[in-house]
Amino acid sequence: MSKEYYKKKIIDLRADMAKEKEAKKRDNERYANLIKGASSPTTKASYRKSKIDAAARHDRNIESYKRQIESAKESLKRCK
Repeated sequence: MSKEYYKKKIIDLRADMAKEKEAKKRDNERYANLIKGASSPTTKASYRKSKIDAAARHDRNIESYKRQIESAKESLKRCK
């Protein structure tokens, strides 16, 4: 693979990571509003669990992007 390929891949991965961070913020806000508006304790607990699960999913995706970026950086170094 060429240097340009890895440079573009790193840029794309960083953009994807930024989108994932924004999605995490949106989900957090959405679940916070759902929790505030919930009428029963059972529903609130369900929303809280969903909020935690969604945040964990976003965190895993962000970490995955970080690992892919590091891998692409190492590959770029090997091309030089």
